[in-house]
Amino acid sequence: MTETPVVTWTAESPGVMVVTMDRPPANALGIPLLDGLHAAIDAAEQAGDVKVMVVTSARDGFFAAGADIKHMSTIDAESFLAYGDKMRAVNDRLAASPWLSIAAVDGLALGGGLELAMACTMRVAGPRAKLGLPEVKLGLIPGAGGTQRLTQLVGRGRALDIMLTARQVGAAEALQIGLVDRLTDEDVVKTALELAQELVTSSLPAQLAVVRTVDAAFALPLAEGIAYERDQEQGLFEDGEAAEGISAFVAKRRPRFA
Repeated sequence: MTETPVVTWTAESPGVMVVTMDRPPANALGIPLLDGLHAAIDAAEQAGDVKVMVVTSARDGFFAAGADIKHMSTIDAESFLAYGDKMRAVNDRLAASPWLSIAAVDGLALGGGLELAMACTMRVAGPRAKLGLPEVKLGLIPGAGGTQRLTQLVGRGRALDIMLTARQVGAAEALQIGLVDRLTDEDVVKTALELAQELVTSSLPAQLAVVRTVDAAFALPLAEGIAYERDQEQGLFEDGEAAEGISAFVAKRRPRFA
């Protein structure tokens, strides 16, 4: 296990890294926690063998309760921009990372906490999960990707409802509207690790190409998206792990992906 004062990370199994936030009382996303998440991402990049990262919390009842409002109350406009940039950088690095990521959420994921979870590839929720973007109550808007990622996940109407009312979305509704991908009554980290073990058996280059092409569906007209899909598939056939996957299928054996 490696750690900063408020974030630890460990290689749970081959290809799987678990990153755990632990900043009392509620994992407010202050500078120490953001620095710790950056350090965990740095460690995964340096390891070079991470296929799935599970992001979770050691604080009972909390994934992350949001930005550090006490810190925000003491800073000027320039420092506020720098603080927001540090938070945005964590989410952007996580979303663009060369591995898949799973947020394991059992408790509150509000404001910046939900923005962090939405930057992950997938989200697994426990029954106590409550998710929301209540920044309008502070006279602000979600500023670390929340307005964009929430809209992509649940659509314009639902995103407006959640953000304008500042309400908290329960676990069952979150699953129904696509804000989370899996709901479990069991231990949420255990379920996230089971999903991670399922994911590591497939070709990571192909999985990352799936994420890119699905994301392109939101950014490109249909014809351009289909052309992008074609290019991604051709690249995998020429330079990816398709040769191994096809050979394994023909030989009726398990593929040996990197």
